[in-house]
Amino acid sequence: MSLLPHPDDMRPAPPFGRLTLVGAGPGAADLMTFRAVDRLRAADVVLYDRLIGPDMLALIPAGTRRIDVGKECGHHHWTQTEIDALIRAELRRGLHVLRLKSGDPSIFGRAGEEIAAAEAEGAEVEIVPGITAASAAAASLGRPLTTRGVAQRLVLATATGTDGQAADRMCASFGPGTTLALYMGLSKLPQIRDHLLAAGAVPDTAVTVIASISLRAEQHVTLPLADLAQAAGRMPAGHPALILLSWGQLVTAPDPAAMVCA
Repeated sequence: MSLLPHPDDMRPAPPFGRLTLVGAGPGAADLMTFRAVDRLRAADVVLYDRLIGPDMLALIPAGTRRIDVGKECGHHHWTQTEIDALIRAELRRGLHVLRLKSGDPSIFGRAGEEIAAAEAEGAEVEIVPGITAASAAAASLGRPLTTRGVAQRLVLATATGTDGQAADRMCASFGPGTTLALYMGLSKLPQIRDHLLAAGAVPDTAVTVIASISLRAEQHVTLPLADLAQAAGRMPAGHPALILLSWGQLVTAPDPAAMVCA
């Protein structure tokens, strides 16, 4: 019996590469974390969203390959399937692939599909969280997302779904004591208004729609829920927007004789 290794055992192990999903935050480069910037500087190739601005791209070393895989609702230059395939191809080359996503990768960032693509190649995956739009919007507006005794629950939801019923389900989860941060809903304002009113929200509930959060171009408008559809014409076209509202409730304060109302 030969003790020599089989030729197949002498072949080098296939490269697995590495995928890092980095949250770029709401838009301002100085809201990125130190870890995010560190990973940018260590990557071999950066795949970035359409919302990544020039200030963030300037943080990528000059010699690093970068690919714009931007998607826009209804106008997908790159489909998610194509992005997943590109990730897998770069990982097979043994590269450190960095996927730079606006906001936080784990919140409506389709991170699960890209993680699955990397794991199918046997690659290591790291997630670097970023500031999501709801937190950045609250900071910009100078208001909390939760208030003790008034709004004890925060719901992050999207009005965009594969079955067209996301807005309906989202509104069903909105009730007293809740702050709702609604992503990707600017094109569905009339439906959102109707669903919220049907869920029991009062017509004069204050709703804030805020676009280009944290950037110089940031704009916001606050109006009654009954007039929510009017916000679409007052927001800049093509810019992402967040819809923010709270449904307060009466609660008993430490002094039983005092009541707090949102």
